[in-house]
Amino acid sequence: MRTYYLKRLKTLVACLLAVSMMANADTVKSPDGTIAVEFRLDDGIPVYNVTYKGRLAVKDSRLGLELKNAENLMDGFVLDGTSTSTFDETWRPVWGEVSQIRNHYNEYVAQLRQPSTDRKMNIRFRVYDDGVGLRYEFPQQKNLVYFTIKEEHTQFAMTGDHTAWWIPGDYDTQEYDYTESRLSEIGAMHDAAVTDNASQTQFSKTGVQTSLQMKTADGLYINIHEAALVDYSCMHLNLDDKAMVFESWLTPDAVGDKGNMQTPCKSPWRTIEVADDARRILASKLTLNLNEPCKLEDTSWIHPVKYMGVWWEMITGKSSWSYTNELPSVKLDSIDYATMKPNGTHGANNANVRRYIDFASEHGFDQLLIEGWNIGWEDWFGHQKDYVFDFVTPYPDFDIKALNDYAHSKGMKLMMHHETSGSTRNYERHMEAAYTLMNKYGYDAVKSGYVGNMLPKGEHHYGQWMNNHYLYAVKEAAKHHIMVNGHEAVRPTGLCRTYPNLVGNESARGTEYQAFGGSKTMHVTVLPFTRLKGGPMDYTPGIFEMDIEKINPNNHSHVNSTIANQLALYCTMYSPIQMAADLPENYEKHMDAFQFIKDVAVDWDDSRYLEAEPGRYVTVARKAKGTGNWFVGCVAGSEEHTSTLSLDFLDKGKKYVATIYADGKDADYKTNPASYTITKGIVTSKTRLTLRAVEGGGYAISIFEVKDDAAVKGLKKIK
Repeated sequence: MRTYYLKRLKTLVACLLAVSMMANADTVKSPDGTIAVEFRLDDGIPVYNVTYKGRLAVKDSRLGLELKNAENLMDGFVLDGTSTSTFDETWRPVWGEVSQIRNHYNEYVAQLRQPSTDRKMNIRFRVYDDGVGLRYEFPQQKNLVYFTIKEEHTQFAMTGDHTAWWIPGDYDTQEYDYTESRLSEIGAMHDAAVTDNASQTQFSKTGVQTSLQMKTADGLYINIHEAALVDYSCMHLNLDDKAMVFESWLTPDAVGDKGNMQTPCKSPWRTIEVADDARRILASKLTLNLNEPCKLEDTSWIHPVKYMGVWWEMITGKSSWSYTNELPSVKLDSIDYATMKPNGTHGANNANVRRYIDFASEHGFDQLLIEGWNIGWEDWFGHQKDYVFDFVTPYPDFDIKALNDYAHSKGMKLMMHHETSGSTRNYERHMEAAYTLMNKYGYDAVKSGYVGNMLPKGEHHYGQWMNNHYLYAVKEAAKHHIMVNGHEAVRPTGLCRTYPNLVGNESARGTEYQAFGGSKTMHVTVLPFTRLKGGPMDYTPGIFEMDIEKINPNNHSHVNSTIANQLALYCTMYSPIQMAADLPENYEKHMDAFQFIKDVAVDWDDSRYLEAEPGRYVTVARKAKGTGNWFVGCVAGSEEHTSTLSLDFLDKGKKYVATIYADGKDADYKTNPASYTITKGIVTSKTRLTLRAVEGGGYAISIFEVKDDAAVKGLKKIK
């Protein structure tokens, strides 16, 4: 009996404590009440949790920062005050998946003070119908002026052993294939998930990168990322796989510090998207909304681009970036290339570039990228040279003025290429001259690259110093009315809203890896849930010849995709800068399928995610900007997928001509990737389609509004 009463007493005390904690907690809900955030101080420690429709999505998780040579900002806090507000606006992106975006949230700010040090720190929450953003803010104050972050300890406590689609945590690259596993399996599968790269630094067997996509056993989709990464280190996640708690893990600088701060200042937003439908994750604009509005007064010069390039032939090994094989090393100020013997494989030569210009202009492309046009490629990689390129001097067989004039005469432009080889000081030293050269010859877009280890030595691709460099390049480019497509830079966090001349990034395993041994078939069904959460990717789709050996007999790689899958990528992998990456001669073999690449838009008024499941399939319909025309793409991942597709997004009462590019009955991404069928006919908003996509396959549909019935004479309805 005594034991019974003791148990009852303990239960009563626990209940009273729980009620007390609840009484000291503040709750803020999303505008529609779907998502709620609870915040409290637990013995001076900031703690939050997140619920979705009353279901716990993120358990009690701690917040705070560990400082170097100073008392931590993790505990000992009191609440000096709180504030709440509501915000609702609709803004128009310069380019995007939709023509307008609603930014509607409820906000809560906890004003914290640490009595032992009299230091202040605010934690701000913005709660949307599709997710949550939280960040640390440090007001200007006498007792906290300059400080160094040893580590940020933002926790994301999971409710179970979720399924995750992840890549290894790495300070220097995101160019990994995704692994699908339980959270508890990440540690055991880590080593197998790591593949070679030009620069890579993993930090933990259970470390992963954001954007991290997860799915719970009861059907919740949870995505963790960050937004507005400015003057701060990129955040990774480290998992305690016993407690199932993720904690932020910042990228260090050359001496191991995670951030050097001066008040007033703030962290990037830590984002949590939650939904019970995978399509809502893809449609979310949380990351963009958490960034500041556009800071460029004039954006009239920024425009979407569809381009080709002298690129894939170098990636496959058919051609070279370098001009000669006679130089074991290069010092740019002491080499006379005119005296060097050409190697005969240099891709960026006048005749070859003209050939590409002729093909690209004939088929309506806007620009042509040429890599390997400038001196120095013989000795550009692996030596951490300071003075690698000057970004202005062409090789003897590349007539920069004549080729630009030729392109302009054909109604298109050339796209500049700046490979820094990781030598950022060298790039900043030459940036003004390089951008001025672009203005002189009419270039308005540059693809920049950061292959290899960073200079200054010891810095990482995703550290605070490098993140400041990437943004500096974008800002300087804007002064010259130049659009930037950054490769090997930090993964995007929505900064393209603030600086819309940042039209693209790579920052993930792109198509080039299909020529380096291939990527998993599910890869392109995961990227929209992960990499694309922060902004568009220059994935470089459009490969039609999957057997790389036919391009370069010494390269035995195979592209793990069907042609129909490659077409669908123009819809599923959103970007305002889209490349048709293959060689002209490979398109000439399949001009009927190439028609979709010619037709598909690169800027949109509306986007509808029709089907989605990470790793399995993604189907999206997009309405071309300023038209009544729609384009649909479906990619299948690790297994075959059949769609029952409703076209009810079309305007009622109107007729459309649809052209369906689908996997053939005998299509197989390994053995028969070029098998496809093309069906053309009339559709309406009442049309229902059943379409099959094989593993690694897909389908693409162009849907043009009928303006004149005479134009569709003889066409039948598609059933």
